[in-house]
Amino acid sequence: MSLLPITIATWDYDRVRPLIDGRVRVEGCDVNYITMPVEECFERAYFHGEFEVAEIGFSPFLIALSRGPTPYLAVPAFLSRMFRHSAVYIRTDRGIEGPADLRGKRIGVPEYQMSAVMWFRGYLQDEFGIAARDINWVQAGLENPGRRDKFPLNLPDGFPLTSMNDASLSAMLAEGKLDGVISARRPSCFVNKHPQVQRLFPDYRATERDYFQRTGIFPIMHALGIRRDIYEKNRWLAASLYKAFLQAKRIADADLAETTALKVGLPWVTAEYEATTALMGEDFWSYGVDANRRTLATMARYSYEQGLSVRLLSVEEMFADGNLSETRV
Repeated sequence: MSLLPITIATWDYDRVRPLIDGRVRVEGCDVNYITMPVEECFERAYFHGEFEVAEIGFSPFLIALSRGPTPYLAVPAFLSRMFRHSAVYIRTDRGIEGPADLRGKRIGVPEYQMSAVMWFRGYLQDEFGIAARDINWVQAGLENPGRRDKFPLNLPDGFPLTSMNDASLSAMLAEGKLDGVISARRPSCFVNKHPQVQRLFPDYRATERDYFQRTGIFPIMHALGIRRDIYEKNRWLAASLYKAFLQAKRIADADLAETTALKVGLPWVTAEYEATTALMGEDFWSYGVDANRRTLATMARYSYEQGLSVRLLSVEEMFADGNLSETRV
């Protein structure tokens, strides 16, 4: 039986390296695995369909899914997860002492629809009663002018969103033309220690731990996607990919727990691992649908409430057939 040739494109995570170096194989496939920054991966996948399998931003995926068939179908291997309280940067001269002070402010985002921004807007709505329309949004490239949406938005007329093609968010924040920026990447003005730019939550670790204790949510950023035309001809591929990525993640989990000789170059990685599992459980970075149902349902609600999805999606319709029943390896 011949193997199916596929190219897989993701960022270079510890949880995918066993697939890259061949310790884990995808059943039935001859894999060409390439790594690249996530922005490049999304651009090449969404706009050009270059890869049979690719890392996909989950918020843009939900937007597309709410409108009909999507270019890629999702597999519940969540390659990127991150609390995003650390992603909010503010001017210190605008009277912003906490999240409640963001109401009415001018906040920059690389993309209104990106997962990191969607999660933080949901946090503002749920915990502070600040709706998306209560903030003046500015969309622009973080360091370079110009950045385009993956999919059309579903915002009402008059919604406070402006796109800027002639300036970057970092420059506007440094110059005081923005009150804040929400960005997965750190703005260069923050990295370079601009005297009037800091994080909204300087001790973001404590804030994020508290958020998880209260909600049980570990936000999902990216999932694995199979290009639709490949999946339609090879329906078995979803389960094969899920099994392989789950096996690879378990190897990475074991590396974090190693104490004989540290496999991760941080002196207190063991202490951090133990603190994380004490708070979040042994399978703190869980794959699969059932273990993430609450997080996925919250994400669907946020997408609809914020004018991204055109309808409220169910968790059951988010993933390729064959992944709703958990595959065990």
